[in-house]
Amino acid sequence: MIRWLLAVLMLSMPAVAAADELRPVSIQFEQVSATEWSLGWREPRAPRANTEPVRPVLPGNCQFSSNPDLVIAPAVVTGRADVNCSGEVAGQEMGWSFPAPGEAILRVAPKDRPVQVHRLTPEAPLATIAERPSSAQVWQGYFLIGVDHILTGWDHLLFVIALVLLVRGGWAVVKAATAFTIAHSITLAGTTLGLTGLPQRPVEALIALSIVFLAVEIARGTRETLTRRLPWLVAFVFGLLHGFGFAGALREIGLPEGEVPAALISFNLGVEAGQLIVIAAVLALVEGLRRVRPGLEARAIRFASYPIGIIGAYWLIDRVIG
Repeated sequence: MIRWLLAVLMLSMPAVAAADELRPVSIQFEQVSATEWSLGWREPRAPRANTEPVRPVLPGNCQFSSNPDLVIAPAVVTGRADVNCSGEVAGQEMGWSFPAPGEAILRVAPKDRPVQVHRLTPEAPLATIAERPSSAQVWQGYFLIGVDHILTGWDHLLFVIALVLLVRGGWAVVKAATAFTIAHSITLAGTTLGLTGLPQRPVEALIALSIVFLAVEIARGTRETLTRRLPWLVAFVFGLLHGFGFAGALREIGLPEGEVPAALISFNLGVEAGQLIVIAAVLALVEGLRRVRPGLEARAIRFASYPIGIIGAYWLIDRVIG
């Protein structure tokens, strides 16, 4: 059974690694003059994807002034185009057609008005451009973006799972999760506000290394180590690092002018909500295993450290040499 699970893991590793790199589609729609707009977009693609590049869906009163300029790379397509609009775009719908599952972040920047950000999904591929973004729209939009980021950000997700498996339960999980939350909130806010920052590529490599570190600690079993004595301290240190990763994602999305505190807080709350969902699910699985097969829990958790470590090592090597 263990050999079969390892084989499935090895077969799925490339898909997991590729998924980590698939950021949301990013669409920027910026007003240049009364009728002219500049449109830019970035569409991450899985390696060897055979779908045709997609153009954003323009507001009903807008059209391309010329053929878009496309740059097609193995993992991403970037596009730029000039757009002409007759009249106001407020009240018009704009979006993405979603040839594949995923999400898109639409950023609309009218001249002399606040920037507004919309999250698009296959279920809601179009967003109505507002005259001015309301506080409620900012809070809701960035909260959902935060939830989605933690639940689809494979590296952050795997770190949280590994942390729960290491600590296992009780107040130790609460303290470790709280320390991780406080730490990444500090660096997320500091980087977003321009007070601090680190280059994104080294941060991504170090995040992968943090996963490998926790996997090794889990594999050691019940051996007394600093991580097992003070898991909250380790969670805090690595939380600072993961905060730089969250900030990189938020930087790509952008923040609405005049609503930066609301966007930052709601994004962080969304990350925490997603994190709590993951923690509750892992604790429920561990408790279920403890009830069904008493005595098997420790062996199962130790076995889980191997796929976690293998995936983390794969990401580490890929991000160092990539």
